[in-house]
Amino acid sequence: MLRKLHHEVRPAHRRAVDLSHPARSPLGSAVVKCIVYQDGERRPGAATPGAAIEQARTVDNGFVWIGLHEPTEAEFADLADLFDLHPLAVEDAVHAHQRPKVERYGDVLFSVFKTVRYVEHEELTATSEVVDTGELMVFTGTDFVITIRHGAHGSLGPLREALEQAPDQLAKGPSAVLHAIADHVVDDYLLVADAVQNDIDTAETAVFSEDRDHIDVGQIYQLKREILELKRAVSPLDRPLQTLATAPSALVDSDIRPYFRDVTDHLTHVAEQICAFDALIDSILQAHLAQVSIAQNEDMRKISAWVAIIAVPTMVCGIYGMNFDYMPELHWTYGYPLALGAIAVACLALHRGFRRVGWL
Repeated sequence: MLRKLHHEVRPAHRRAVDLSHPARSPLGSAVVKCIVYQDGERRPGAATPGAAIEQARTVDNGFVWIGLHEPTEAEFADLADLFDLHPLAVEDAVHAHQRPKVERYGDVLFSVFKTVRYVEHEELTATSEVVDTGELMVFTGTDFVITIRHGAHGSLGPLREALEQAPDQLAKGPSAVLHAIADHVVDDYLLVADAVQNDIDTAETAVFSEDRDHIDVGQIYQLKREILELKRAVSPLDRPLQTLATAPSALVDSDIRPYFRDVTDHLTHVAEQICAFDALIDSILQAHLAQVSIAQNEDMRKISAWVAIIAVPTMVCGIYGMNFDYMPELHWTYGYPLALGAIAVACLALHRGFRRVGWL
């Protein structure tokens, strides 16, 4: 649903920004949100980041939350100078494709989260995209939060609205926003993991069903690749969250630290779930390959059985097809029907024997 900015001061000729939409700001920059909070309440005014941070620093218990979407180096340069952000963190934030982590640069925490989204599909194929990933970077200072989103999903608009409904929590400052973002990202992991579980169940049912001819092993490999994509988003985040939950820091409010432990518990749960998925997919793949091998062995046994049956008339006909003048029963009246009868009896006996042992 489209949402309008009613609380920001903008020139009258410019329309409000849809914060939830993945497109860039119609204001002509990567900044899609700039809000000042004091004691957990949104403050009016501050249309620009410079004015926002100035306003936040003139009040008690105030901070500014600036949201960006895929900024370029030039667009982010002014913000980096304004908040004195470390060049290495700025480079990571602009270019993305980073491993989930939490690093401290002086009085600023730089956090990287992998956002995930389940891609709906009618049927899993060898090229189906199951998990779509993006990135979310968060700079957390004593009086500011800067979020940089990469990808077409992972909007923080609903999260911001939810936080504004809990001013007591938001009053704890930037670390409360960082916790809310981490919790939001991990909750998405849980939702995607539950959706992937359905795909795994479907693949497992198909592999062990009687009609297995239509199963493509590429589907199972593709599902495994998508699970590995999810695993790469989840696994590296464990240690950073443990650090935020246990290590004392002036940048993380002491009242917020227990909340990070709760997020860590959820992350551990989803990490264990993904590891179980990976092992289950391996088992499904091995079971499918074993079934293919068994089917091939059955086919080879059938072929071998028919070859053995056909060898009898081939042998008899081969013997009597030799061009010798003196061979037994060549001029005997019943020689021909006797030879045919012997062939038929031998073939029937072999066929019955192969049926008895399950080769036919």
